[in-house]
Amino acid sequence: MSAFEVDYEAAESTLAERTYIRLRDDIITTLLPPGTLLREAEIMKRMDVGRTPVREAIQRLQYDGFVVVSARRGTFVSKIDINDLTAVYEARARIESWATRLAAERLREFERQEARQLIDELKQTTGPMALEDILALDRRVHRFIYKVAKNPFLSDTLDHYHNLSLRILYVAMKRFPSLVPRLEDVLHDQVLMLEAVCKGDADEAEKIAMAHVMSFESEVRKVI
Repeated sequence: MSAFEVDYEAAESTLAERTYIRLRDDIITTLLPPGTLLREAEIMKRMDVGRTPVREAIQRLQYDGFVVVSARRGTFVSKIDINDLTAVYEARARIESWATRLAAERLREFERQEARQLIDELKQTTGPMALEDILALDRRVHRFIYKVAKNPFLSDTLDHYHNLSLRILYVAMKRFPSLVPRLEDVLHDQVLMLEAVCKGDADEAEKIAMAHVMSFESEVRKVI
């Protein structure tokens, strides 16, 4: 294989990854609502990419459950059942709390410094803040925990469940505004969790993470 072919394949892979992430995030945030018909040519034009990256991205999104491909009707953003949110949160609570325990046990010094910086940033954050920004902040903290847990299989699983829950949340919070979390509650939980991780207190970190996820799951049960 020539150097040109290697570079071309790497470029195509990068384009496919970027296309996948952009489409996935548009679906998660409901910029592309459930039921939207995804036309290949329109995606190519909007994202300024070729056919191959788009098709690879669609395949991954289909595997993730974000799109449905029909030979007769085309490719559509998959529908959402808000009742699935409680099931997703039940799963997330168990594995998320375990990942947080691992993070507390496996944190290295440079990661502790990163966590401290994140804690300082959270403490200085004030509202009001848009829903998208609150969820993005929460996602950032969780992904830091996934990274520090140092288990790529667990991280991939958690990231998938987190993406699923975020997408349903965007729909649920528009339908039930009472579900929109208060910024101060999100910040409080995240600071406590990161401080426990920094101290290496695995039991406390696991307990806080479990309570953080399950408290929201209980709020969801009240309205659906």
